[in-house]
Amino acid sequence: MKKEQQLDLYHQMVLIRRLEERGAELYQAGKIGGFMHLYIGQEAVSTGLIAAREERDRVITAYRDHGVALNCGISANEVMAELLGKATGMSKGKGGSMHMADTSKNMWGGHAIVGGHLPIASGFAIGDQYAGNDNITICMFGDGATNIGYFHEALNIAKTWNLRVLWVCENNQYGMGTAVDRASAVTEIRQKAEGYGMKNGQVDGMDVMKVYEASKEAMEFIRKESQPFLLEIDTYRFRGHSMGDPERYRKAEEVKKWQENDPIGIFNKQLIEKKIASAKALDEIEARVEEEVQKAVEFAEASPEPAMEELFTDIYAD
Repeated sequence: MKKEQQLDLYHQMVLIRRLEERGAELYQAGKIGGFMHLYIGQEAVSTGLIAAREERDRVITAYRDHGVALNCGISANEVMAELLGKATGMSKGKGGSMHMADTSKNMWGGHAIVGGHLPIASGFAIGDQYAGNDNITICMFGDGATNIGYFHEALNIAKTWNLRVLWVCENNQYGMGTAVDRASAVTEIRQKAEGYGMKNGQVDGMDVMKVYEASKEAMEFIRKESQPFLLEIDTYRFRGHSMGDPERYRKAEEVKKWQENDPIGIFNKQLIEKKIASAKALDEIEARVEEEVQKAVEFAEASPEPAMEELFTDIYAD
């Protein structure tokens, strides 16, 4: 990967972190309503994964979707405005935190129902198969979604019909407040693909370059073989499941241990050690991000609320 691309990945990861931190502040100030699930700690997952896709490949994900939206090219202004429920958000302020989407960028949405988007991903892939192209559908979900019917139905049909889907399990060790080993008979999630004879892999989700390489390899296999692939990406969320999570189910020592393995810190160190960038250059990127996020907050707060008549638009497709 070229130097400019690696620095862009660093910019994206820092942008996700800073936007999420400001989002948390605005939520606590009562400016963001509903539920909100932060991506802090998981930045390397979506950044490395989406860097490996081609623009024609679709991305569909669950409700922890702010970072995914940014990685797909949706602006910080639109993401922040959507969080605040403003008309200038990419979903016109009607989607909020859990329903960010922009089909022009092949980002097909965050979905609030656990696992509910997995059959949709299979449907996208069936459409591509009918069209006779080799596009890939990238479907991201949490470890908790692998214990429900949608997961098994979607994987089964993907393998039975040879659909080009990259199933990506973001294993952040907890389904809400329940640890994986308490909820799943199989704790190594990638093994669940074996039940469908599906090729699978596992990668360290705290290292963006490892995620990029594993994702690229998986997509090459899917495109060449016209077969699905399940990639388990092991990661950790540094904050609660949602903003209302009291986090009584995990010890502070555990969180601290994972925070010492911060994905942004790891990449920062790699870039300096490989002489791709100096510490000063990375500091400058971080300063630009701070300015970008501040402008996004100002843009969102100055934007109008959706008009009352918007209640009756976007209900039916033309």
